[in-house]
Amino acid sequence: MKSVAQGNKPLSIILFLGGIALIVAALVLDCMGSSYEYRGAMLVCGIIGFFLGLYLIPTKKHHRKIVYFIFLFPLLFTFLVTVIFPLVLGIGYSFTDWTGIKFSKFVGFENYISMFKDPAFIWSVLLTFIFVVLNMILVNLIAFLLALLCTSTVRGIGFFRTAYFLPNLIGGIVLGYIWQFVFSNVLISITKTSWLSQTNMALFAIVIVYIWQYAGYIMLIYITGLTQIPGDVLEASSIDGANAIQTLFRIKLPMIASTITICTFLTLTSAFKQFDVNMALTGGTGFVQNFMGSIVTTGTQMLALNIYNTAIRQNNYALGQAKAVLFFIILACVSLIQVRVSNKKEVEM
Repeated sequence: MKSVAQGNKPLSIILFLGGIALIVAALVLDCMGSSYEYRGAMLVCGIIGFFLGLYLIPTKKHHRKIVYFIFLFPLLFTFLVTVIFPLVLGIGYSFTDWTGIKFSKFVGFENYISMFKDPAFIWSVLLTFIFVVLNMILVNLIAFLLALLCTSTVRGIGFFRTAYFLPNLIGGIVLGYIWQFVFSNVLISITKTSWLSQTNMALFAIVIVYIWQYAGYIMLIYITGLTQIPGDVLEASSIDGANAIQTLFRIKLPMIASTITICTFLTLTSAFKQFDVNMALTGGTGFVQNFMGSIVTTGTQMLALNIYNTAIRQNNYALGQAKAVLFFIILACVSLIQVRVSNKKEVEM
């Protein structure tokens, strides 16, 4: 048995390394736009060889881990191909004159310098941060109040939960056009002017629509956290004479600290990536006077929409990719800071 196992070792190494080489070669040929017709066959053979090489490794100690990895590999490979690989390529393309199909030369930091000189881009970054702060506060506050209502003894709780969550099921594009009709045709009879025609009011209109759509989803997470609080703890606080306010701040909030962390993180990332409602409701239009010495005609255009317009509508993929890289860095840094601060508060509570 030992000699058989030793005999499998060279074969397993050959299959393993050969599989990796075929996979890498197939991916490189595809990225280079090669017309070689057997790229797909190379990729399939490489994956099969990679798996067989792993499976034939002559060791009992790690064989179970290898089998686990083989079953986990499709998910890891999908994540690598759809997330990590495009991210690395995108960072590389941001330093070139990429046209969406190919690039002819490296331009260094020219794209990054260009975007920081653009008043419309700087305004979209500032507007996005304002939007995120408003929504992190308002969405979590309203969602928590709705969760308190939906965990109380009020009759018809099931109806309220369904009604509050229902807007989250409507797509952002459809939702934007529905509220565009409301702001431009229904409310105009009361306010005498459309909110969407004024840049400041248009921002609040987007905030209102976002809260209406997203608060119900965050409410369900808060409901889950509140229902996990042990009943005997609440009963003990009632026996000790604690009123509703004291119970809320001294017991409920500390015991759902992890839930608050999750909700603030989800709200933060979702608000930063706001795109569909912004595009459908205002299209990013609006005037801002004397910003960085110029007039910005995209006063309600947030960062995600700005990146889309740069790459798709202006056909400037390299500059759009540079903006997307900066967007990723901002979102990653802010998210890490938020989670770290929230976890620290959890410990204190």
